[in-house]
Amino acid sequence: MSGPLPVCYLNGNYLPLKEATVSPFDRAFLFGDAVYEVVPVYASRPFRLRQHLDRLNRSLDGIRMPPPMPHGDWAHIFQELISRNAAGDGYLYIQVTRGAEFGRNHAWPEGLKPTLFAYCMELDPLPPALAENGVAAVTAAEIRWARRDIKSTALLGNILLKKLAADGGAFETIMLENGELTEGSSTTVHVVKNGVIYTPPNGHHILPGTTRDVVTELADLLSIRNTSASISESALRGADEIWLAFSTRGVLPVTKLDGVAVGSGLAGPLFKRVSIAFAHYVRELGLTPAL
Repeated sequence: MSGPLPVCYLNGNYLPLKEATVSPFDRAFLFGDAVYEVVPVYASRPFRLRQHLDRLNRSLDGIRMPPPMPHGDWAHIFQELISRNAAGDGYLYIQVTRGAEFGRNHAWPEGLKPTLFAYCMELDPLPPALAENGVAAVTAAEIRWARRDIKSTALLGNILLKKLAADGGAFETIMLENGELTEGSSTTVHVVKNGVIYTPPNGHHILPGTTRDVVTELADLLSIRNTSASISESALRGADEIWLAFSTRGVLPVTKLDGVAVGSGLAGPLFKRVSIAFAHYVRELGLTPAL
């Protein structure tokens, strides 16, 4: 059964997750004034760790916070968490908040001490049939804030959109804004048409996905044409294949969108090629240092 593993990291200490506490005045609790990262772990090794930590620092810069520590120190903490929890496959969750003051002010005072928190999550293996049969998705209007490139813990919009999918028996909600695709509530969306992979361009309106970058790199290695371009709603609905890319599960095919089959209604040929290449890439990285 998947779930959080027992030992966490909080402000310099390793302790039982059930004993971890923070102030109710922490700005993450009061305002969502915090950023986070999710780092996949395969065979006890963090995946694309440098890229995830680079994105963490970009998010921190976006909310005017300096990095609390260099990459190497984060790497040591993560390895210690993996070791203490005997973690195999799963992910690491990292959260950096602006900290707490005794009171509540929208404009933060200078000199707050950030709260640093990390824990490990164990994941059950995906059923093999899922990669063949794919998942269902629904579409909805984009309702989130204007700086979606910052990986903020203020995720109310994402939560409402994900629940919309769950209520409809779907895996994901794919958002549309001004007639164009943005992303999923917790995923990057790739669209395949006539043998070309299309992905919405990075910018303030979407999160620059680390797994998205892996898809692009693997497509280049496989000589599959791919491009970053705006994707209209009609192009999304007329796609030959639709994929979801995200840290915790890699890449999955969407085979039903708003109740209508995507392509053949099964995982498409380009997805199968990229999925195999992704698995090989994970195994190859397992033989190299994480950072």
